[in-house]
Amino acid sequence: MEKKSAWKDSSKRNDIFEFAKGYINFLNRSKTEREVVKIAKEMLSENKDLFIKDIKGKVLVIAKPSSDILKRGLRIVAAHIDSPRIDLKPSPLYEDQDLVLLKTHYYGGIRKYQWLSIPLSIHGVVVKENGEVIEIVIGEGKEEPVFTIPDLLPHLSKEQQEKKIKEFAQGEELNVLVGSIPKDNEEKKPVLENILDLLKEKYGIQEEDLISAELELVPAWKAKSVGLDESFVGAYGQDDRICAYSALRAVQLVEESEKFPAVILFDKEEIGSEGNTGARSNIIQDFIMDLLESTGVTPTYRNIRRVIQKSSVISADVNAGLHPTYPDVQDKYNAAKLGFGVVLTKYTGYKGKAASSDAHAEFVAEVRRLYNKAGVKWQIGELGKVDLGGGGTIAKFIAKFGLEVIDSGPPILAMHSPFEIASKGDLYHTYKAYKAFLEG
Repeated sequence: MEKKSAWKDSSKRNDIFEFAKGYINFLNRSKTEREVVKIAKEMLSENKDLFIKDIKGKVLVIAKPSSDILKRGLRIVAAHIDSPRIDLKPSPLYEDQDLVLLKTHYYGGIRKYQWLSIPLSIHGVVVKENGEVIEIVIGEGKEEPVFTIPDLLPHLSKEQQEKKIKEFAQGEELNVLVGSIPKDNEEKKPVLENILDLLKEKYGIQEEDLISAELELVPAWKAKSVGLDESFVGAYGQDDRICAYSALRAVQLVEESEKFPAVILFDKEEIGSEGNTGARSNIIQDFIMDLLESTGVTPTYRNIRRVIQKSSVISADVNAGLHPTYPDVQDKYNAAKLGFGVVLTKYTGYKGKAASSDAHAEFVAEVRRLYNKAGVKWQIGELGKVDLGGGGTIAKFIAKFGLEVIDSGPPILAMHSPFEIASKGDLYHTYKAYKAFLEG
């Protein structure tokens, strides 16, 4: 069984590069889960045949009615749209040594040292006491200031450099530089007072408003083509927005389907899919209830279960690409390579498949058949060597409801870093794979 490069078919190269242009534009406009939902709704606004529901501005559920949902069930592509980042604490502002900084709490599995001394932008919302929502984006425009977490200079970092990587930067040390100009008065904290004045002047907010805010620090740089041949995309947040974008384009362009094609974009995967916008919630059941009502079927418990028993899901998430500099962490016979297509991941988990959803062989065969029929370039992949690697997706939370589910998405280099790398060829075949699944 030989892996086949997505680049071998030269007739598809123009399609691959053209598809990547739209993806790069999408990444540059959607660096947070709220922004993904907003941009996705814009993308789908002309598709009048779609059922679309926005849940708390952080989850989007989409369906294209095309068959009897009770008889045939759903085909769902489910991705997540949150990414590892750095959040502001509820009371973030403080002044020390005549500098004002922001206290933070990192979100998800970051390698903290990678976030030091890079340009950061702030995205999010501030909700005032009266309910007014103020959207904040600072650091993306050409003339806008950025933020940063200053690292310690090498001349004074002897003790720091002797630490293990996981201890190199502590969570409480990820403090963001904000300002240094004092207010022209005798205040005890003149720089902080000046920053508070600027917040009121520019955004109409005061310090207490930050308690009811969701402000996220993300890399300020743009998504770019990478490599002399421009075959890669380098960007923040490709885990898992590469799957989200591919799923959105697939449901937009899906043709006739034997089942009821749908897409769900979840939040909170990077912190265990918790909360009422994560995959552990009842969003899938509520979604089915809404679809039944929209088609004139009474959403009884029995009807909801009938739909679930006939439905299947692609857990659309990325896998680890085989790294040529660090090949020893993966089993090369079961690892995914960049540029060789979308990955089928039968199971994830840790060590003895702990905390995993292991797809049934019959469902793996069905998905493989659909991919082959549609000419999708695909490969198999595990997330590292046994007893060495490991990780999880939303698959196990979906499986608990009784739906058939398998993980499938492109391989990524430098996953969870501020600048992840994906192949444009894999991106294109991920879209083709999801479209084939939704139509199958």
